[in-house]
This record gives sequence, C-alpha cells and structure tokens, in this order.
Amino acid sequence: MAISIEDIKKLRAMTGAGLADVKKALTEAEGDFDKAKELLRERGLAIAAKRSDRETSNGCVLVKKVDGFAATIALKCETDFVANGADFIALTQAILDAAIEAKAKTLDEVKNLTVNGQNVQDAVTQRSGITGEKMELDGYMVLEGDNVEIYDHMGKHTLTTMVQTNKEAAEIGHKLAMQVAAMKPVALNAESVPQSILDEEYKTAVEKTKLEQVEKYVESVLKKNGINPNLVDSEDHIASNIKKGWLTEEEAQKARELKEKAAAEKAANLPAQMIENIAKGRVQKFLKENCLIDQEFQFGDGDKATVAQWLERQDKELKIVAFKRFTLVAE
Repeated sequence: MAISIEDIKKLRAMTGAGLADVKKALTEAEGDFDKAKELLRERGLAIAAKRSDRETSNGCVLVKKVDGFAATIALKCETDFVANGADFIALTQAILDAAIEAKAKTLDEVKNLTVNGQNVQDAVTQRSGITGEKMELDGYMVLEGDNVEIYDHMGKHTLTTMVQTNKEAAEIGHKLAMQVAAMKPVALNAESVPQSILDEEYKTAVEKTKLEQVEKYVESVLKKNGINPNLVDSEDHIASNIKKGWLTEEEAQKARELKEKAAAEKAANLPAQMIENIAKGRVQKFLKENCLIDQEFQFGDGDKATVAQWLERQDKELKIVAFKRFTLVAE
C-alpha cells in the first residue's frame, strides 16, 4: 500500500527515527502504526546487541535543578559526532527532565520512567538503532535540598558539577561549582575521604618512596665508580650508548653488576621510620590537593587562599554541604 508523507512525518515525530527507517517500517507494517513502532524498536534492539561490546567514551552530560532537587545524567555513545547531534542532546534533556520531575534517586529508577511516550530504556535503545551506535545511560547523581548551584563546563555537555551550601549564596556557589570542575576534588575534607582511598594512597607513597631511595643509592654507587648513571639507566640506553661508542661492553657489564648489587643492598636496609614519615607527608599533600576545602581557590584574588579561607572571607557562616562532579573527558 502507498504510505503518505503525513504518515511518515507522524511516526517520525512519535519515534524520532529517520525518514527512510520510518518509511520502511510503515511499508512493512502496511500502514499499521503500532506494528511499525514495534519494528523500529526491534531493529534498535538488534543494532544495540551487535554493538554491545563497543566502548562508549563520548556522550552528553547535562545538569538541572528545581526547588529542593538537582540532578546530572550522562547518555553515552561511541562518537562525538553523535554526541553533538541535536536529537541526541534533546533525548538526554528529556530523560533528565523526567528524572527531575519524578525526583528519581537512582539510575534504575530513571530507566523505568517514561519519556516521549515510551520507557526511557526503550527510547535509548531506539536512538541506538537510528544512529547505529551503542548507547547507555550512566553517571546519574542527585543533590537534595536547597541552595544548590549547578555548572555545565563551557556549555560543552561533557563535564557538570553541583555544589550545595548551608545558606543561599548563588554567586559564591557558582564559583565553587567552577572550582569543583577545574580541580576535581575527591572529597569535601580529609574526614570524608574513603578509607580505601587513603590506604591505597599510603601504599603507593610507600612504594614510591622505597623506589626513590634505592634509585638514589644506586646512582651514588655508580658515580663513585666513575660511571655516568644517565648512560646506564636502562638496557635500551646501554645498547644505544655502546653503539655510539660512549660505553664499552666491559663498562656496561660492570654497571649492571653494580646496579644489581647496590639495589639489593639498599632495599634490604631501608630505614622504616624515614619511609613512613615521607609516605605520610605524601598522603598529606594528596589530601591538600584533593579535598575541596583545602585546595587553593582558583577564582579569588590570586592570594593563594584555600577554598575554606576564601569562603570565610565571603561569609563566616557559609559552609559547603556537598558536591557532585561527573565527566566523560579522560583526565
């Protein structure tokens, strides 16, 4: 049967599918709208299944607030071409609008909402079928309560932040949201850093400190024996420097033996208290750089004040209650 352009436009408006896909589905369904919609849904599922092992490293991240509730969500896809498309951004916005209206607390709740007359997860699957790319919802975060400021970094929909304060402070809150975007804190303060992160940082600091101490000792031994440490710091460099005539085979072998012996000797005699002190210092440096209130504030008067110090100057009673940050950008 002949399919009218009006029918094609109507189904396209209902589903968001491309003109060619809509026309094909209506033709196969002999003009039955419900059957045509089901065909489009099934094709979306088939394409999504085929792409299930693909990486979704691009996408759209949006943030929104209403009285007493704010949320951010990411709809991920494979390419920035699709991520920047108006239809893709519109779908992400529609899903976020539905989440905000329902005051959804979790991503599972969001997936079960209705958007554009269909289940959210079905809408994502259908869009996947239209574009031919794998898509998935991710990064849903909420802040409940008053005095929340939101920020979409440079309006590019790849990094969003939310900051909540204990009292109304829109301009200050906006700057704090920019701080969170720029400096990517892991926690509000040292007390709120998860113990798992502290343990991992301490372990890394200990290993790094031990390695540095061994390397310094090995370098000193090489220098005492008249060997330039830079010429023998790796096997690749040794081979290259022999070829250039900067090292003889005998010197290279001597350097290898000295390095092995010195490294083993130092590793067996590292001062435990010194290692612990240096490692603890590194953890403290990590906290200063990664706890929001202890970070150097980036949007003040250039006086090296911490966020906590800057806040006190603005309003002694003003405190940060919570913050959220989500990005698709590799950092």
